[in-house]
Amino acid sequence: MPYPPHFDAALESVAATRNFRKGQEIKRLSDEERTALIADYHPDYRSEGMAPLALGANKGGRVPVELKKMLEAYSLFQPLNINLTEPDYTTDILVVGGGGAGCAAALTANDLGARVLMVTKLRLGDANTLMAEGGICSAVRPEDNPYMHYLDTIGGGHYTNIPELVKALVMDGPEIASWLMDMGVMFDYEEDGSLKVNHCGGHSRKRMLSCKDLTGLELMRVMRDELRDREIPYLEFTPVADLLLDEDGRCAGAVLYNMETGEFNIIKAKAVILASGGIGRLHIQGFPTTNHYGATADGLAVAYRAGAELIHMDSIQYHPTGTVWPEQLLGQLITEVMRGHGAHLVNVEGNRFINELECRDTCASACIRECTKNELGIKTPTGMEGVWLDTPLIPDIQKHFVGIYQRFKKYDIDIQHEPILVFPTQHYQNGGLAINPQAETSVKMLYAAGEVAGGIQGKNRLAGNSLLDIFVYGRRAARSAFEQLKSVETNGNLTAGHLLKWQESLQELGVPKEQQSPIFLPDYTPAGKG
Repeated sequence: MPYPPHFDAALESVAATRNFRKGQEIKRLSDEERTALIADYHPDYRSEGMAPLALGANKGGRVPVELKKMLEAYSLFQPLNINLTEPDYTTDILVVGGGGAGCAAALTANDLGARVLMVTKLRLGDANTLMAEGGICSAVRPEDNPYMHYLDTIGGGHYTNIPELVKALVMDGPEIASWLMDMGVMFDYEEDGSLKVNHCGGHSRKRMLSCKDLTGLELMRVMRDELRDREIPYLEFTPVADLLLDEDGRCAGAVLYNMETGEFNIIKAKAVILASGGIGRLHIQGFPTTNHYGATADGLAVAYRAGAELIHMDSIQYHPTGTVWPEQLLGQLITEVMRGHGAHLVNVEGNRFINELECRDTCASACIRECTKNELGIKTPTGMEGVWLDTPLIPDIQKHFVGIYQRFKKYDIDIQHEPILVFPTQHYQNGGLAINPQAETSVKMLYAAGEVAGGIQGKNRLAGNSLLDIFVYGRRAARSAFEQLKSVETNGNLTAGHLLKWQESLQELGVPKEQQSPIFLPDYTPAGKG
């Protein structure tokens, strides 16, 4: 629906200051100012939102309370009742997840000659990758280089990144761009035929490659076509319910759940690559989310039960510009490339309050401050609150942001002439399973790639680095797993002993048996919300 009369005064204020703001410069915050702003307003710093883990590899470490419930949970099945002697499937490499990281892993494993089977919770490609708007960052221009990309990423992550992981990310970047283009990805080009690159927050150079504001859709178009053309086998609507180990503690397979029949199946594999995505649909601290429907922390839950270590799971990224109105689009991403093209963040009085190219955690914290302490947010008829993203400042908006333009046009909002009401939305888990540059976790023969893995981005991810991350580590995981296959001619017997021990630990803690994970899909019924 169009903006209601309730918004008229705020819309007039943002329009009245537009010409003045065009020539205005907002200086970047100092390190001290930035640190204080984040500490005061970023949701990660709300003590009531975090809780310590009571068992597992990260015992004592603090994680969001919603994730703690997923990690400290029972299996969906009784381990003693599962027949592990006659697996339903056998393969060399099992890839869990059908988004960008999973597809990159499966394609690379296939290139190397390994038998590979992909399993995915929903349909092939139903993942956060598909929904990515802004683009993928890589140092491909003469005025840029991986060294500069490395420094930006480390700084953006508040120097908490694992340096070796960042080095691999940025050094592989140009190769990944070429690999994608060779497969047919149609990035945007300048009139002179050179690759078009965009500005985005936290980057000191233009290095974001895009396909309008539909980059993820284009990437997954190519990934899915390539996977199907090669006839790589995959199972849809088949998430992983738990991982299985052999007698030596190596990851040797998984228990699959068929969402259509309700049956559990066993797969034996010499290596497992987790590319299962993030936790957005847990709605950490009650925030809306940009994430797809299946992002419910499955990979974290099953890997943690198997003994894998976590890193930086006390850090969640809230994208500063999630949609607030219309409420049918609540939480949906408005790419920060819009800010790179000149859109301003503006309060109810029509004033800017932050440099729009600050890092995401800084901009998100500033938006929260504006709506809370400063009381300068724009209130909706249903009591929600946000700030304006002044999109009419962007020239040729239909050309560059066709997806977002059409999305709002359906509700009679013309973003060429009217701003968008935004507020931070849960977007990304900065942490995940601890990996090394070969994508190995702390569990032998278990690898992780994409959002389920942590340490690469530190405690704040820069825009465009996640799409690079999924391809870099999806391919590295497959190569590493294939190399290790040479020393794993055959697995030992499948065991579920670790699940029995986990169950005993939960009973000692008094965890109710109804607390089970994975949950596979979010529950939005009144009972589920309660």
